Amino acid sequence: MKSICAVEGVTAAGIREGKYGLALIRASGTAAGVFTSNKMRAAPVEVMMERIERGALDAVVVNSGCANAYTGERGYRDAVEMCGIAAGPLGLDPGSVGVASTGVIGRYLDLPLIRDQCGRAAPLLARSADAEDAAARAIMTTDTFPKHALVQTESFAVGGITKGSGMIAPNMGTMLAFIYTDAEVEAPVLQDILRQATRRSFNRVVVDGDTSTNDVAFCTATGAAGRVDRAELAKAVEAVCRDLAVQIARDGEGATKLLEVTVRGAPDEDAAAAVARTVVASPLVKTAVYGEDPNWGRVVAAAGRAGVEFDPYAVSLRVGEIPLVRRGEIVADLGAAKAAMRGATVTFDLDLAAGEGKATAWGCDLTEKYVEINGKYTT
Repeated sequence: MKSICAVEGVTAAGIREGKYGLALIRASGTAAGVFTSNKMRAAPVEVMMERIERGALDAVVVNSGCANAYTGERGYRDAVEMCGIAAGPLGLDPGSVGVASTGVIGRYLDLPLIRDQCGRAAPLLARSADAEDAAARAIMTTDTFPKHALVQTESFAVGGITKGSGMIAPNMGTMLAFIYTDAEVEAPVLQDILRQATRRSFNRVVVDGDTSTNDVAFCTATGAAGRVDRAELAKAVEAVCRDLAVQIARDGEGATKLLEVTVRGAPDEDAAAAVARTVVASPLVKTAVYGEDPNWGRVVAAAGRAGVEFDPYAVSLRVGEIPLVRRGEIVADLGAAKAAMRGATVTFDLDLAAGEGKATAWGCDLTEKYVEINGKYTT
């Protein structure tokens, strides 16, 4: 599947060996980044929060299997060395190489393995038709499929890959994401575009309510396509991020259904997003979705604790196309509602009748498989 390598100036490679993978992505240009809000930030996040201030990257190296989180000064040094390891075979300045990690917290990087994998991955850049897929697979942990997105316009392209399945909550990226465009754009503008796109996509995904220590989203603009309209570029970046975010939600650990909640009629967009996130994060809503149980009261109860002002008896709610509440009046046909909850996607639409704000959030059902995966994650 085409994604990042459809962007002019981007090449990629990936190697996966058991639970340990490594991806290299080479692309020179202006760069932006957004990071986890978790105070227990992983070492590679600390490194990149400093490096992204220079507004440019030439490559990114990513490993899976070890998060290099809660590893102190040694972890920081290891993350810096990992950049240097990748820079060597690419002939780059180590300071221009980005780094990200994912995997188990509280373990040190296996730098000899990373050196070996970098040495074998670097010659594969641009030599394989499925290079971006190999890179996307290399960074997977509990993901069940690689995640790609691509938007191509007449004048430029935006592509992205991501990984994410568990430890997903809306406090920045909630995963690792690598987004590329061949548009020419200054770093501060790109930063604003990425931040807005993240707010409307990755920050509206909830799988389990846990915010990772390693969340990052990077965007690099190679400039090969020249100057483009800012609004058009922002729209394309947001579309790619939204596509990737929905894929993360659908691939939630143990998930069988994608949950999509649209809230309209809120005081403003932020209020609508707060309600939508609260609903998709509710364990009671998520388990009802899993059981195809039309217990719609859980949806309005979750909305009521989101901290947004509205009249509870003015709201309207539907599941799919089936009305459940209409301006405060219960109109639910539970048989029809249950039927609407069958299938791979369940959608709720909630109108608060309190303004013009609208937002959508995404999550998944909560199943026994989630407990099985996470009860034995390190063993």
